Amino acid sequence: MFAAASAFDPAEAQNAPSPTNLTKLESGQYVEGAPRGPSATGRTQSRVLIGMLPDNIRLEAHVTTLAPGAPPEPIEHHKHTEMWLVREDAISLTISGATRTIKAGDMGLCIAGDEHSVANASKTQPASYFVVAVGPPE
Repeated sequence: MFAAASAFDPAEAQNAPSPTNLTKLESGQYVEGAPRGPSATGRTQSRVLIGMLPDNIRLEAHVTTLAPGAPPEPIEHHKHTEMWLVREDAISLTISGATRTIKAGDMGLCIAGDEHSVANASKTQPASYFVVAVGPPE
């Protein structure tokens, strides 16, 4: 049985499943959930999956679309590693103070512990990206 896909909104992170009740993930197909948003910050997100892998490793995948001119995410750091695969247009990815423009088809990677922030690189076009986060439960 596969974990049900559900919408993800960082503003509702306090309602996210706790590490102690995350579903054990199984091999197979996971379907992108219905979009949720846009939030007040111009983000629309949909969860693909969230759960636990063997050896107590948490895996999350979601898709985010940023409206043109959306403000950057707050600078944060995590115990998990995050990957962004840009699907449409481009994002500005700031890691440890260095900003890079990641274009459609390219991937950005932030190793656990590094400070990072993501923003839409365009003031006129939406940007969308697929996020994979993997690491210990948080």
